[in-house]
Amino acid sequence: MTVSPYHTCRPPGNVSGVLFHNISSWKLEDIWILFFTAHEDSIIVQLQNGEVWELTSCQRFRRDDTSGLNYDYSGRKSSFPCVDGYVYDKSKWSSTVVTQWDLVCNREWLAKVIQPVFMVGVLLGAMVFGHLSDRIGRRFVLWSTSTGMFLFGLAAAFSFNYYSFMIARFLIAMSGSGYLVVVFVYVTEFIGMKSRTWACIQMHSFFAVGTMVVALTGYFVRTWWIYQIVLSTVTVPFVLCCWILPETPFWLLSEGRCEEAQKVVDTIAKWNRARSCKLSELLSLDLNGPVGKEPLEAKKHDLLDLFYDWNVGTRTLTIWLIWFTGCLGFYFFSLNSVNLGGNEYLNLFLMGAVEIPAYIFICLGMDSIGRRKVLVFSLISGALLCGVIMMIPKHYFIWTVVVTMAGKFAIGAAFGLIYLYTAELYPTMVRSLAVGSGSMVSRAGSIMAPFCVYLSDVWNFLPQFRFPFQAASPLFRRSHGSSPGESHNRLQLFPDGPVACWDFGLHKWSTVTNASRNHGKASGNVLGGSC
Repeated sequence: MTVSPYHTCRPPGNVSGVLFHNISSWKLEDIWILFFTAHEDSIIVQLQNGEVWELTSCQRFRRDDTSGLNYDYSGRKSSFPCVDGYVYDKSKWSSTVVTQWDLVCNREWLAKVIQPVFMVGVLLGAMVFGHLSDRIGRRFVLWSTSTGMFLFGLAAAFSFNYYSFMIARFLIAMSGSGYLVVVFVYVTEFIGMKSRTWACIQMHSFFAVGTMVVALTGYFVRTWWIYQIVLSTVTVPFVLCCWILPETPFWLLSEGRCEEAQKVVDTIAKWNRARSCKLSELLSLDLNGPVGKEPLEAKKHDLLDLFYDWNVGTRTLTIWLIWFTGCLGFYFFSLNSVNLGGNEYLNLFLMGAVEIPAYIFICLGMDSIGRRKVLVFSLISGALLCGVIMMIPKHYFIWTVVVTMAGKFAIGAAFGLIYLYTAELYPTMVRSLAVGSGSMVSRAGSIMAPFCVYLSDVWNFLPQFRFPFQAASPLFRRSHGSSPGESHNRLQLFPDGPVACWDFGLHKWSTVTNASRNHGKASGNVLGGSC
């Protein structure tokens, strides 16, 4: 959508002849088949009025003395800006955002900020909608963000100028980011301990499939606004059917809406032909009492709850560091795929396809060696492979593609795992806030990723600077998988010591002596979690 094709200044009149590399033509558009050989060379054109012009990508020169259509000229030239626009190579793309609004030469920076501004929208969306879902519920946020992606996508396709396009893209980014964060929390709160790992990790496989669909759509649709419309319509089925989805029992419980939570649990049991459980027994609540009739005056939580204590704050900062480095590597590999050579659409398709086996590797590895070891291995491998790519000479095309695929495999595994890792470390009361804030911090990495791609032309080893950040990941403690049977407002901080818990409702530490580390058991007001 934002690629910049070969271009040259448009001559100020009708062309009668064109000369490029000693090959003449009657049409300027026919010259692009030779342009890849030396696209910085000038194109000589002769107008119907006899004037001869030399055209470059950002400037044009008129030969003041009488001259034929040839390169040999030593007379005077007059320089003129490209006020008549540009002629673009349409052999690959019929129309892009760059060609639509002439985002080249002195306006090239406007094209380069499109992706970073989009990522700023992703950053804000993760935080805003993650917080909203904790306040107003998961289901409504899912529906509103899906609707936003559809409407703002159409608005971007029919933008009347560059700035309206940027605003629409920014809103698409906010909606899409909010949807991604909330849908992950939604699935996490519905899936049981036994299947949660596979379900949550394989959710990212759909993201990878989406990348592959984007590549295929781009291959068949070469006009940017039609391409935007096609991708926007993907959300329509979900917008129409979202009302069928129930609210999560955990969010309902955190809001004190216990009767509604019980109805959802009963419905789940009915569909699975299983016996329903009584939340009143597990939570020691009386559904016929004031709790069951009126919602609890639930305490609202904010970002400060993630830093209330030194240990909690340290863990949060470490989580954010992993989010940042993982996202930087993930988007660097994806965005740099267009620079690998060969077919751009095939490269992007492969970048998405390689993520699927990466997520399978995560699921198998976590069950055998644990989450932490898989995460550390993936982060360090991705950092090392990123450095290797920077050292491969450009003419070794095959090796560059192979190492890039391996790097995307490693960093894709790390980036996919961090969502589940974060969701398991925080309780229901602040889970969306924790995942949303982590995603927000990670977008600083995604904002930097396009500039890493741009600056690689200046210094190939620049992206290796993220290696020290990824090497810090072993400092992170092991997370214990938490099931739907968990305390809905507590966080266990010391997984290998006494069961010491931070109560987000009472804002104090407590030691639970009768808590069970077996997630299938419950004790006190616990739904089977560690606290």
